[in-house]
Amino acid sequence: EKALEELFAKADESIKEGYSILILSDRQMSAKNIAMPSLLACAGLHHHLIRQGTRTRVSLVLETAEAREMHHFAVLIGYGANAVNPYLAFETIEDQINKGLYPSDLTIKDAQKNFIKSCRKGLFKIISKMGISTIQSYCGAQIFEAVGLASEFVDKYFTATPSRIGGIGLLTVAQEMHKRHNFAYAPQADHDDLLDEGGDYHWRKEGEFHQLNPQTIALLQHSVRSGDFNIFKRYAKLVNEQTVKLANIRGLLKFKKGKAISIDQVEPASDILKRFATGAMSYGSISKEAHETLAIAMNRLGGFSNTGEGGEDPDRFKKDANGDWRRSRIKQVAQGRFGVTIEYLVNADQLQIKMAQGAKPGEGGQLPGHKVSKEIAKTRHTTPGVGLISPPPHHDIYSIEDLAQLIHDLKNSNPQADVSVKLVSEVGVGTVAAGVSKGKADHVLISGYEGGTGASPQTSIKHAGLPMELGIAETQQVLVMNDLRGRIRVQTDGQLKTGRDVVIAAMLGADEFGFSTTALVTMGCILLRKCHLNTCSVGVATQDPELRKKFDGKPEYVVNFFTFIAQEVREIMAELGFKKFEDLVGRVDFLDTVDTIDHWKAKGIDLTNILHKADVPPEVAIRHVSRQDHALEKALDNSLIAQCKDAIEKQKAVRVESKIVNVNRTVGTMLSSAVARKYGLAGLPKDTIQIKFQGSAGQSFGAFLAHGISLTLEGEANDYVGKGLSGGRIVIYPHPKSKLIAEDNIIVGNVVLYGA
Repeated sequence: EKALEELFAKADESIKEGYSILILSDRQMSAKNIAMPSLLACAGLHHHLIRQGTRTRVSLVLETAEAREMHHFAVLIGYGANAVNPYLAFETIEDQINKGLYPSDLTIKDAQKNFIKSCRKGLFKIISKMGISTIQSYCGAQIFEAVGLASEFVDKYFTATPSRIGGIGLLTVAQEMHKRHNFAYAPQADHDDLLDEGGDYHWRKEGEFHQLNPQTIALLQHSVRSGDFNIFKRYAKLVNEQTVKLANIRGLLKFKKGKAISIDQVEPASDILKRFATGAMSYGSISKEAHETLAIAMNRLGGFSNTGEGGEDPDRFKKDANGDWRRSRIKQVAQGRFGVTIEYLVNADQLQIKMAQGAKPGEGGQLPGHKVSKEIAKTRHTTPGVGLISPPPHHDIYSIEDLAQLIHDLKNSNPQADVSVKLVSEVGVGTVAAGVSKGKADHVLISGYEGGTGASPQTSIKHAGLPMELGIAETQQVLVMNDLRGRIRVQTDGQLKTGRDVVIAAMLGADEFGFSTTALVTMGCILLRKCHLNTCSVGVATQDPELRKKFDGKPEYVVNFFTFIAQEVREIMAELGFKKFEDLVGRVDFLDTVDTIDHWKAKGIDLTNILHKADVPPEVAIRHVSRQDHALEKALDNSLIAQCKDAIEKQKAVRVESKIVNVNRTVGTMLSSAVARKYGLAGLPKDTIQIKFQGSAGQSFGAFLAHGISLTLEGEANDYVGKGLSGGRIVIYPHPKSKLIAEDNIIVGNVVLYGA
């Protein structure tokens, strides 16, 4: 603290003397001098100068050995650094070249230039997913949340950064720097001449702790392949005990004592299984074999599998001869793109709008070009070899009203399906979830940061998103306080691994539960972390035909895994005295923090915010109990479907005329749904249904319009005309008496033919 105050005083003095660039350097570190953390020095000084009113008079330059990867640069710039010199990274590159570790024709200068270029690209990616276009706008923007920092520490040195669960302060930071420094300068006999193994990205025996490690992976795979619940219990015991190693927030929670009942009184596993889903992993990020195995397993269980944002082969829409079904019940929609056609939409029980994704918030899915094979390009209606990325705020969703319109469009495209919105666990997600509930979504998914499967660069998965527990707790509290919880189903995910994880997530507020990484492990994934390289040696996350032959996962393994999870849930319910799973949902009063947190860095953690139960009258629902009213009975399409009955049933040509006003939204979409349900993407012969409208059409006129339907509008239309157009025909022209000069005016709104 004293050193920081001295730093601030020196800076104030330098500004008075007229200096305009301040360089903060840790080059003077030695056996006697401990370096101050560069982020603490930078952020602390940045906020001190803001309080002094002098921040705009100087630039802060950091000369630090600490910065070496994308996240380090992003955080330093985000907390006020105008420039960063990562001198140790440059020295390391030079040392490696001198040792002959790189090709002989690579010069030190070129290698350092390549490092700078890759860091620049990484920063572009980070700032672009926040919708920021200049580095000046990112500098000092503080688009971060702290996890595990004490509030008084944050208030002083990282002012205005959210920090919801408390944690360490300045003293602990100093202790950690001492510890690291003493290790570095210890006598040679105390440790060999090797750096710490790290193990942040890949598991290392002596490195960072990973919850999915060789021991847990081996036990899980053995249990599901042998069908032995006792082996699964050994795996669950290991994972549940590991969480007490402070690997996640739920490891700091315990159940309060309940009034135990016999397990025979608890609802059957078959009912609990209906609450389980596999996560959104697109065909392309994982192999065809892995994708279809998950779908078959979840259909056998009555649960849900998810296409991910990437289309689905129409062959999978019909059941196989043996009764299995390869159709994913959840169809994900990256708006009108990647194979999102009217046929795709009608073959779903749930349509999920991908607004965000836990492991990669603000970025969405990414499939590198080398994984986009001919088959994948065909399924996604795109081009082989071209990389695919879906930035979640999809060009046409600028507000909650736009999102409500997309929810309405999807409900029209398949009235029997529920509409879901995928959000990411981060501060403020509760408010967004409230908007989603008001926007008439039937379902919301709060996605946690753990995991991240299939295709993304590793820097996109690390340091992005926040723990599931923070997001689900906030969502539950906000929805209950606003009496919106009863009308919407809430799902969560975030590397759920055991029945204990499921029960805790339910008590925090989730009705349903998603599994991705662990589901892949049951099919043979061994977490090589090479998904994005297309070199998965067990055939799970690759499109290489030779590697795919090595896939040996079976639906039975996935079925066993989910059945075991449900059985563990039932055992916990019996212990706590719950007969029905729905009675667990939102019962945060059954959770408590563990008595002692035995770790020098975890003493200041405060979970009060997570365990808060909204104070509402007993009649306010704390779980899903009712349905949304989508008001589809008022849609103009109802009368159009009735008038076009002969065309839909007998393919007879039909001509219809109708007035239209701007409250008639999404006209033609329910009609298209009826056509696609019967005839698929081929639809009807050209111009079988011809409808002429007069007036002003509301939003999404002709969205997802099926082949064989022609809509002619004399007048004008609002936004999203022909969104996701699926072979239909739309003609719009001004009224004959209109005085508009056609070439100088616009008669359709924004975002026309998006994804058509």
